[in-house]
Amino acid sequence: MDAATIAGLLAEPVRLKVVAALALGATTIEDVAAASGLSLKEVALAARRLARAGLVDRDGHSLALHTERFGAAARAAAEAAPAPEPLSDDPVENGVLTTFVRDGRLVSIPAQRTKRLVVLDHVVRVFEPGVRYPEREVNALLAVWHPDVAALRRYLVDEGLLTRRAGVYWRSGGYVEV
Repeated sequence: MDAATIAGLLAEPVRLKVVAALALGATTIEDVAAASGLSLKEVALAARRLARAGLVDRDGHSLALHTERFGAAARAAAEAAPAPEPLSDDPVENGVLTTFVRDGRLVSIPAQRTKRLVVLDHVVRVFEPGVRYPEREVNALLAVWHPDVAALRRYLVDEGLLTRRAGVYWRSGGYVEV
């Protein structure tokens, strides 16, 4: 059974409640009904559908959830997923970036300066060379990356990647594609 099939089965609220009750230890239709607040008929119909799909064993009123199938489906989906696009051509930089950047956002700002410089050089690329930015716009651009815009802004200025004068910022360092 694949992950998409499992997700489809669990997208229906009654079946989700039945699976949740079984995962929490219910073993009969009556136990599931009591734990989930569903009627016996709703539980029986959902259990029948889950049994046809192979997620539940049903023997009269007894039910057993095949929890191992969830893990197997998740592993298969992870193996089948395409490898993520590298964030840098340099393998060392890519390793740092994949540790700290997920879905286009910083999960944390690295404490180690060398790693922080790699991340900051990646972040500063949102600023166009030669363009002046008011602080409000800098904050908006940095908020896309991380909620602590003040820390990011300070690190970018301290490392010479951005320069600030009279509340206006401009890019003054970092790698630039030509």
